Amino acid sequence: MPQSTEPKLIAGNSNLPLATGIAKRMTMHRGIHTGLVDARVERFNDGEIFVEVYENVRGEDMFIIQSTSNPANDNLMELLIMADALRRSSAARVTAILPYFGYARQDRRTKARTPISAKLVANMMVGTGIERVLTMDLHAAQIQGFFDIPVDNLYASPVFALDIKTHFKDQMSDLMVVSPDVGGVARARELAKRINSPLAIVDKRREKPGEIAEMTVIGNVEDKICLIVDDMCDTAGTLCKAAEVLLQNGAREVHSYITHGVMSGPAVERVTNSVMKSLVLTDTIQPSEAVLAAKNIRIVPTAPVFAQAILNIWNGTSVSSLFEDATLTPIYESLYSAA
Repeated sequence: MPQSTEPKLIAGNSNLPLATGIAKRMTMHRGIHTGLVDARVERFNDGEIFVEVYENVRGEDMFIIQSTSNPANDNLMELLIMADALRRSSAARVTAILPYFGYARQDRRTKARTPISAKLVANMMVGTGIERVLTMDLHAAQIQGFFDIPVDNLYASPVFALDIKTHFKDQMSDLMVVSPDVGGVARARELAKRINSPLAIVDKRREKPGEIAEMTVIGNVEDKICLIVDDMCDTAGTLCKAAEVLLQNGAREVHSYITHGVMSGPAVERVTNSVMKSLVLTDTIQPSEAVLAAKNIRIVPTAPVFAQAILNIWNGTSVSSLFEDATLTPIYESLYSAA
């Protein structure tokens, strides 16, 4: 992009606190005020979404910040309609910042006559003129291939590693990273490598969907501080059960690091009453009041890494450099100065 353009942010209603935080961090990084573009995203009486952008965006590099979290369909339509409004206003480029990509769990056909909704959503986004996507911890890495445009997938594990090194700095040799299922081993291994700890797996067997018949721990967790790592916490049933099984197998205590806090239904109550010492979530999904009030749930901000990633995209520099400690640590220095 020509350097005469400025990176401009516009936000939907899914996570305004995160969008505001990203704007503040970009202002801090650049030394030039960066605010959210003045616009209104409203609904008619029948629920139709209406978008009006009040500022001139002709020839500008636009970044839409919008998670497709609950209500997923409303937030997805907001994203698509905002992209269309910007395209029709002659924006030079439209990039979708999706801290949480809500349809990522439907990434394959698990039964006959079922959709691949993640691919459908990708097609819809490309069809509205979105030219690039920036997201965090996709449920399945292959979803990047569903898009015929560049997709940058950030990872929460480098941020979690900084948090762990700060909060467990005197107990690093006692830590054990745990994957709550076989499918999440790669994610857990990445974090284990960053903090130089061993890895264990909780293997679960289901008799039927939604019901866990048995859980088995693969690895020795005796007298270890276990850190369960996953990309998403929905109803927290599996997470809380895994924590119980780890303690039954001799673990000293259990903590969890989850990227996306969907936290639907009884999730907050389950976590509050569980044996877990703490659950750490990022703010890719706006935390509810119940989540913020829970005594054993803590939020880690993602605005610093998203702000820098947006600037790197705008400048045409490396986004993957943010996976390195040497690059990421200064961004989070005010939060994790002791790391």
